Amino acid sequence: MLRFMPVGDSMTIGGAGEHTWRYRLWQHLCAEYGGPFTLVGPRETLHDPQTDSPTSYAYADPDFPRGHLAGWGEGWHHMVPLIGETVRTLRADVLLVSLGLIDLGFYTNPEQTADNVRAFVAAARAANRRVRLVVLPVIPNIRAVVDPGFAAQVARFNDLLAKTAVDLDTPDSPVLLAALPPEYDIHTDTYDGTHPNANGEHRIAEAFAEALYRGWELGGPYTAA
Repeated sequence: MLRFMPVGDSMTIGGAGEHTWRYRLWQHLCAEYGGPFTLVGPRETLHDPQTDSPTSYAYADPDFPRGHLAGWGEGWHHMVPLIGETVRTLRADVLLVSLGLIDLGFYTNPEQTADNVRAFVAAARAANRRVRLVVLPVIPNIRAVVDPGFAAQVARFNDLLAKTAVDLDTPDSPVLLAALPPEYDIHTDTYDGTHPNANGEHRIAEAFAEALYRGWELGGPYTAA
């Protein structure tokens, strides 16, 4: 049983009434991956905008493994202390990580954020020396459009993330850098300039699916269900 764990921020946890990219990727793997697999994580809920808390189970389709390690307003900064015990307890094999926007927006500069990537990977490997990771760069968002300084931080971090992925990649515990979702458009792929709508969910799922397929021949080319 291959155990995938989605790790991320608000774009990964999703909000009440949504499918989430986690669901879209699960659908894809059900169709394209030939072996047994599941999604794992210590959390299952969506973010409830009414209470501003991670308490909703109102998935558009709840019939999938909903485990994840994601939270609204959380970043690499928040996940470093959690990842080791989570990987150990849930025996995660592959981490699908989409983080960084929150870090750069509120907590750390690009260099500090890259340091937290290294700390995250080290903690995950201490729990499972053969853990595999797919990391997604910070994707287009409205703040980067309207704030040139923030856009420069995002570009700098994404560059550092690419270099860090190469530095940390090993045969026993490979690190793949997913490509930015092709043609991702904040006007058509998000509902507020940052958080994915149904189109955006498919695009993010595609980014992870293509990395898994091209990097490790897991699954196949992504086709939106």
